[in-house]
Amino acid sequence: MKKTLGQRETQLLAYCHMRGKETVRTGDLTEALRITAKQERELLSRMARAGIIAKIRRGLYLIPPRLPLGGVWSPDESLAINTLMEDRQATYQICGPNAFNYYGLDDQIPIRVYAYNDRLSGERKIGAVELTLIRVATARLGGTEEIQTALGVKLTYSSRVRTLVDAVYDWSRFDSLPRGYAWIRTELATRRVAASKLVQVTAAYGNQGTIRRIGALLEQGGVEEELLRALESALNPSKSVIAAVPDAPRRGPFNRRWRVIDNEQQ
Repeated sequence: MKKTLGQRETQLLAYCHMRGKETVRTGDLTEALRITAKQERELLSRMARAGIIAKIRRGLYLIPPRLPLGGVWSPDESLAINTLMEDRQATYQICGPNAFNYYGLDDQIPIRVYAYNDRLSGERKIGAVELTLIRVATARLGGTEEIQTALGVKLTYSSRVRTLVDAVYDWSRFDSLPRGYAWIRTELATRRVAASKLVQVTAAYGNQGTIRRIGALLEQGGVEEELLRALESALNPSKSVIAAVPDAPRRGPFNRRWRVIDNEQQ
């Protein structure tokens, strides 16, 4: 880990700070610092490895607004993901464990940022920020709200109701069943979420299994028939049988209307 800055590192930071640059790309510095393209690449790579700047991707780096004590810096989660998504011209929404925690459904604080988006997939690390990027079809993006961090940075999150739907839809990735059913019951009972809105978002962003599972849950909870029929209209005809909790033993009462085995308590 580099503790002191050399002449070129100092020049790079001074140049960027003087011009208010938050990012730098390869090719930006050769003329300003009077260095060759090779020297520029080596300088940027060396500073990224030392934790002085943060690599977004090859050829694009985040610059700290000021160098902290010790000479090591990492962007926060909002700066990291917004910069990456803007660079790739991607639409995104933070989801899964981050949204579960943000809405108070789960008190576990995630060590990664999970984000649906329409460009990138896989694991990324920007400085100390670890990202799990989940590429989805554009039609599956939506049902969001914009939040503002304490530093005034805007982030796009899945909405509260969309987060509940995704707890059922993406149960395997997020390990969110059967907890998701308890969350839905609580959110409906406390009126933080309206059954009509849950039906609307489920039909818009859920798959067939999600619609059937949430339909059975709502019927069990005594939701009015009009809403159940509206959700049922989004289903395709099927004779298959699914379990409420897919990875639990398939034992329990059978809901014939939704063709779901209620094995939540198994």
